[in-house]
Amino acid sequence: MTSANNNTFSSNLGAILAAVGSAVGLGNVWRFPYICGKYGGGAFLLIYLLFVFLLGGTMMMAEFIMGRHTHHTPSQALPMLAPQHKGWRFVGHFGVLVTFVTLSLYWVISGWTTSYLTDAATGTLTHLGATTDAVTNYFNSFASSTWHPLVFLLVFGLIAMAVIMGGVRNGIEAVSKILMPLLVLLLLALCVYALSMPGSAKGLSYLLLPDFSKINAEAVLAALGQALFSLSVGIGMMIVYGGYIPNEDNLLKTTIWITLSDSIIAILSGIAIFPAVFSCGMEPAEGAGLVFKVLPVVFNSMGAVGQYVSIAFFLLLVMAALTSAISLLEFLCVWLTEVSGIRRPLSAIICTAASLAVAVVLSLSNGILGHITIMGRNLFDLTDLLSGTYMFPLCALGLCIFFGWEMSPDDIRDELSNHGTLRIPYYPALMFLIRYIVPLALIVVIVSGML
Repeated sequence: MTSANNNTFSSNLGAILAAVGSAVGLGNVWRFPYICGKYGGGAFLLIYLLFVFLLGGTMMMAEFIMGRHTHHTPSQALPMLAPQHKGWRFVGHFGVLVTFVTLSLYWVISGWTTSYLTDAATGTLTHLGATTDAVTNYFNSFASSTWHPLVFLLVFGLIAMAVIMGGVRNGIEAVSKILMPLLVLLLLALCVYALSMPGSAKGLSYLLLPDFSKINAEAVLAALGQALFSLSVGIGMMIVYGGYIPNEDNLLKTTIWITLSDSIIAILSGIAIFPAVFSCGMEPAEGAGLVFKVLPVVFNSMGAVGQYVSIAFFLLLVMAALTSAISLLEFLCVWLTEVSGIRRPLSAIICTAASLAVAVVLSLSNGILGHITIMGRNLFDLTDLLSGTYMFPLCALGLCIFFGWEMSPDDIRDELSNHGTLRIPYYPALMFLIRYIVPLALIVVIVSGML
């Protein structure tokens, strides 16, 4: 990565908004509500928040330190930080692979959200009525069709590519400064409306009042996985963003702001969804289909205003998807530029085209390629399983061990203290977490996934 002006954030606010945009995505607005609903609401929320701040925040700070100290992607940052052990570069390469697979999956789901936004705006979803069977059949038919989802995932991918081609300051930061405030305002408006609905108090209490009788080992593991997924840590993406953070910024404060903002948006997403779901007499424990199969029924139950609420919600979902897709694509583009020397625009085109090609195959595996199965799963479901259950935590474990045991403590203290200008009394606690607690938690997640 170069040090040109367009390859750094212009301010601490710009860095925070861009990193929050990277963290805030489908994981907050789509995945968090349905997982929280599946595991009982308030009790899951408390465990999730504990993991976000203790483990997710710790991983984020570690990645920021490595990124700002080297200004490279993990593939070159790790061997640079530990020149005596060049083999660590393979952990960086693995992070690139996980990012590529994750982005390919992301294109598919982002295409679904974009399609649903247009369906909400044209009234297609409204005409389905407030019957679960009609909405479910519509989604199943859409997701398994050939051309409909492909058109939208390609359009979405081209929009993200255009942002990346604009660079860090003129592309990522500029878009984040627009999208993130809009996303928060839209989410707040949806929360106000949801809370005004009759019977909404039941949904709010479901989210905020803990019921620990619904918590089991599976719920705890889901909370840990969601904490890492939500913050976009563990695959080295924040190492790239760390290289864009100005040297004078306090990394602890930046991490706290990002973690806090990410958590608030996840909670607001729950407030926007659960009261509305309960008000319409439905259940939130629907799983991954909550957004695409349940919420359209909820919106259609609201009468004439339902279409406008539906438009606002799916616009929110598209913006959240875009901010995260941008960060995933940025990671790949910077890596390709770093290893090949090609310019950013060409790198953006190559990375977008390659990941979209895989996304097309994954999308078609829900339809005409559905006969291709491995271990009883189609390619989309198998890739989702491998990425989230195995690849993501394995990469996070590698980065965690490297930072805690291989990177020079002097380099860590130097970066945290901004070259001796800041006090860092929290340093022993940070190293204890990154050396012992976080790796242990990741090993538990990996083993539980295997079992």
